[in-house]
Amino acid sequence: MSATTFGVIVGNRGFFPAVLARDGREEVLKVLEAQGYRTVCLTAQDTKHGAVETLQEARKCADLFKRHRDEIDGVVVTLPNFGDERAVANSLRMAGLDAPVLIQAYPDEPEKMLMGGRRDSFCGKISACNNLWQYGIRYTLTRRHTEAPSSETFKQDLASFAATCRVVRGLKNLRVGVLGARPAAFNTVRFSEKLLEHAGITVETLDLSEVFGRVERLKDDDAKVKAKLGSIGAYVSTQGVPPPSLLKMAKFGVVVDDWMAANELAGTSVQCWTSMEEFFGVVPCTLMSMMSNNLLPSACETDMVGMIGMYVLQLASETPSAIVDWNNNYGEDPDKCVIFHCSNLPKHFFEDFKMDFQEIIAGSVGKENTFGTVVGKLKSGPVTYCRVSTDDLKGGMRAYVGEGETTDDRPKSFGGYGVLKVPGLQSLLQHVCKNGFEHHVAVNHSRYGAAIAEALGNYKRWDVYHHQGNT
Repeated sequence: MSATTFGVIVGNRGFFPAVLARDGREEVLKVLEAQGYRTVCLTAQDTKHGAVETLQEARKCADLFKRHRDEIDGVVVTLPNFGDERAVANSLRMAGLDAPVLIQAYPDEPEKMLMGGRRDSFCGKISACNNLWQYGIRYTLTRRHTEAPSSETFKQDLASFAATCRVVRGLKNLRVGVLGARPAAFNTVRFSEKLLEHAGITVETLDLSEVFGRVERLKDDDAKVKAKLGSIGAYVSTQGVPPPSLLKMAKFGVVVDDWMAANELAGTSVQCWTSMEEFFGVVPCTLMSMMSNNLLPSACETDMVGMIGMYVLQLASETPSAIVDWNNNYGEDPDKCVIFHCSNLPKHFFEDFKMDFQEIIAGSVGKENTFGTVVGKLKSGPVTYCRVSTDDLKGGMRAYVGEGETTDDRPKSFGGYGVLKVPGLQSLLQHVCKNGFEHHVAVNHSRYGAAIAEALGNYKRWDVYHHQGNT
């Protein structure tokens, strides 16, 4: 992953000592660099202390940002003193970046409230936000109204803002693919390609008949097929799996890899139940697990918007995501439930795992036609969950997001399974059911609920519910 790049605007106001702007700029840039971020900022050769106060200085800042438009993921506005509210707003308007903006204001110190040391950034931040609101520019606030750049609170806010920026940028001009038709029994995964396109997400389709046809043309000793066989064996133990099934998986993987590369696809959703088993003789789970683990998320049952949720989580955390069912209650604990899939979960999620057959449908299509699942217990740890959906009745995108944790509870189960604890789970499930959301949810081992809610709700302007406990 490349480092997140921030454009930096340093506010200044002539009534206050300019040295505050000079020192503030130096401190903020040092903090950003120390946290691993790249920066684009005016220098002391461009304007007084590299800050913006006048219209001319705002134009210089905007021109600098325009030259680096393709690099800048978001903008950090720092106010070492009150700052000129118009210069900040003009810089952003004239730059036209359409990127997230974080507003940080320096705290005053009680013993430095006389002229010479007084900042008034507390007040200046309100004025800056008022102007951005008037200009129609969306922005993000730090958790505390004023925060020193060196504080741990600000560093945490930076990390969250960087995740917001990655989500917003990653959803621009996104290309994804659907392999096969929606299984007839799964009305729940219906979605609108037109609403996704309107949101900047293009969907490419490929019928399973074409996939199987391309597979049929591949020779057993094809170099790509042999390489894919090797990567499968290196990824998961295949002990007990018939060699013909592994060969089918490898050929399927080669066809999907080539199709994704040719169409520049960031993720896929795949028809499985039960066309793959009846007419091809394996399940695609291992290949999907491998793709997701390599940050090319893949969801089953053609759940395209479910895969978008996986991708959103991946953008925020820069780690693999999985898609699971909200599947079972766990005893009498109202905040715990079992999450499960048959499964195609990425290796990243398991304590230990192996390749196996698909137990649910083996009875109807034959065990020999269902090899290829990856199964085991999910490791414990923090979790962010996210569900994206197209709201066809209201004509827009919607989502819910929140945080919980997978526990060390060990239910007796098959497939990929674990126990998820979510504060206020019952109220979340009420929201899911009352608003007609799907039974699938994307999960990620991270804590980025607030960052994702900010990205999808504030900047993408989707209808977002951020679940926080029992509220």
